[in-house]
Amino acid sequence: MPPPDPPPPGPTGEDDRARTQGFGGVVGLDVARSDDGDAEVVLDVTDEHLNSHGSVHGGAIATLVDVAMGAAVATDGSRPVTIEMKVTYLEPASGGRLVAAARVRRRGSRITIVEADVTDDGGEAVAHAIATFTTLS
Repeated sequence: MPPPDPPPPGPTGEDDRARTQGFGGVVGLDVARSDDGDAEVVLDVTDEHLNSHGSVHGGAIATLVDVAMGAAVATDGSRPVTIEMKVTYLEPASGGRLVAAARVRRRGSRITIVEADVTDDGGEAVAHAIATFTTLS
């Protein structure tokens, strides 16, 4: 099977989202907004994101929140790296659109604490995450 086409550069759609690069792009994540310590990342769920029970795989949700929290940290121009992350899965998601809204809770000189909430297209809470990031120089 040939590798997938690379994501298009820049905005990708009617709501002016930008496809993430690297693994996030392969998964299908789009950054909807990132500014001043906040970010929103969107995942339009396909069959490839589902587990054998028909709900969105926990790894897809973990990737969604990791990318969203990293985007929130990066709004200051830094290059964030995840040190640790905890995801609490609240309800299964079975399809549609998932949105991770992330916000920097505390930015220090060496580490940054970030939280994210994932909701489905009906506004229901799917997951909550908290992570610690550092930045590369």
